[in-house]
Amino acid sequence: MVKLEATKEHDDGRDVTVTVAPALPVQEHRLPLSNLDLLLPPLDVSIFFCYLHPAPTAAGLKEALAKTLVAYYPLAGEVVANGDGEPELLYSGRGVDFTETTAASVELREVRLGAVDEGVEKLVPAKKAGVMAVKLTKFRCGGAVVGCTFDHRVCDAYSFNMFLVAWAVAARGGSAPPAPSFHRSFLAPREPAPLCTTGNLVDRLFVPVSRVPALPDTPAVNRIYRLSAADVTALQASAGSGRTKLEAFTAHLWGLYAKAAAALRRQPHSCCMGVVVDGRTRLRRDGAMSTYFGNVLTIPYGVMGTGALSTMALADVADDVHRWVAEAATGEHFRELVDWVEAQRPEPTVARAHLCRGNGDEDAMACVVSSGMQLPVGEVDFGWGRPAFASYHFPWAGGAGYVMPMPSARGDGDWLVYVHVAPEVAKVMEKESTVFQALENSYVFEY
Repeated sequence: MVKLEATKEHDDGRDVTVTVAPALPVQEHRLPLSNLDLLLPPLDVSIFFCYLHPAPTAAGLKEALAKTLVAYYPLAGEVVANGDGEPELLYSGRGVDFTETTAASVELREVRLGAVDEGVEKLVPAKKAGVMAVKLTKFRCGGAVVGCTFDHRVCDAYSFNMFLVAWAVAARGGSAPPAPSFHRSFLAPREPAPLCTTGNLVDRLFVPVSRVPALPDTPAVNRIYRLSAADVTALQASAGSGRTKLEAFTAHLWGLYAKAAAALRRQPHSCCMGVVVDGRTRLRRDGAMSTYFGNVLTIPYGVMGTGALSTMALADVADDVHRWVAEAATGEHFRELVDWVEAQRPEPTVARAHLCRGNGDEDAMACVVSSGMQLPVGEVDFGWGRPAFASYHFPWAGGAGYVMPMPSARGDGDWLVYVHVAPEVAKVMEKESTVFQALENSYVFEY
């Protein structure tokens, strides 16, 4: 295997970047971000798909992208500040930057996909302007990688998954799926406002930025591991009756963080674990928000001492995860969250799960788990076949880790897990004989 070097090669010896505009013009206008969008700081999220020969072509991808941006017009806009300094979406028809490049001396099978810091960084675009960017990297073998980067303030992974499916359908010439909804009324604050917007669950989970201490800029590594379907099932069984696979996985990960903290033999002695919860079905059980495009997320979390975590059975840890996740997975919590943000505006806010603090405000190791299990790998077929591999890439700043499990493109129940964690945590993961297994390219390309 080889490390994928930065390349400036194209068919004519250079990268080619063009801006793909929507196929139909739309009058310039502004779209306010919802109160739940305003919870997100400026963060870019990337995702990439690996295709073996024959692979999607730039011409086909760009033509389908132009068609899809008509319905998904926020992705062709820009985030600007309004009069209060808050971000909002300017739909200017700017379009999406699309870069085409060639790794002429490398075969796709040689790219170290599991070692993200070595093999993947050059496969996803660094978004310089606008809401979204795309990069197509072609390899000597005829394979290709389609990488996308988008502004998290505009949409969450659920929303971007809808766009990916629509883009792929357009490339295949199929019938367009249901159009996205941008109805901000779903997330409007209640009127009159509740008498009390403090002291509730939201106050425990989020905090105004002015009350946030300086966050540590700790080193982190980015990896992709695989979990076998058998190990996922075994974790769920060990977590006890009624526990989901994600709850069992989160409980296991929490225990690994305790081991990493203990190995450091110094502070912190607490571990904070958060889980991203989607609120669409909690706010509207009638399915009215199934096509809503935007952020509908909250991040409940728990804190435990490393000593307690190290001695607890997985089932007991999973019970605790279930307790604080269930507490936040309600329509009332999301309505309170919308009202709470309204009461703070225009001051930005942040999720406490990111802050690396314990219950007594002591330093803590922290991690947030976000489920990518809805990633529609098999549906991102641009007409040349389904991808052989797909993963998110989200190396955010700050001291908290970020872990995202998603389904393997093999469709056999295995999981792939993207991790952005402290080096000490990665070492603990890699010492396991099961669960977090190294991602070998033979698993991706030779099964």
